[in-house]
Amino acid sequence: MILTPIFIISMLIVFVLVWLFVNTIDKRKWLTFLVSLALAPLAYFYIFYPVINIFSNYHHEKYFKAEAWEESPELRFEMLNNITEDSLFIGKPKKEVENLLGESEWYGWDDSIKANSPDKWNYNLGFKPGAFNEQQECIELDFEDDKVTAIRTYQLEKTFE
Repeated sequence: MILTPIFIISMLIVFVLVWLFVNTIDKRKWLTFLVSLALAPLAYFYIFYPVINIFSNYHHEKYFKAEAWEESPELRFEMLNNITEDSLFIGKPKKEVENLLGESEWYGWDDSIKANSPDKWNYNLGFKPGAFNEQQECIELDFEDDKVTAIRTYQLEKTFE
């Protein structure tokens, strides 16, 4: 286990909360200290840490790999920052993008032609982990003259039946 400042501070907070709780049960300081010392790690790893993970939207980030993109479509959101921040596909031709990402899952709407345009490719990236997350991550690649000119991310509201 790696002892980071955040871990130590949060463990101290949990210890103080357990100390205050146990102190309401018994006023003997030595007994309160021993019980708190034994219960604090349990409270941290079985209560505090899971609750923080449920309500935070932290997720692992990965570098883009075509094999991982194809094998795990539900985890594509992990590659989103690498794709957008490093502009991996800007300037690439359609054929190369199709080899890396596969066929477009759907075409985006183009107001200039009032229809879905084959120059706006959209891909589903899956759901970011976290409680109450009903937003599906998506990415749109805009093409001009057979080359990617822009990458846009957006969320779709997913309704469950």
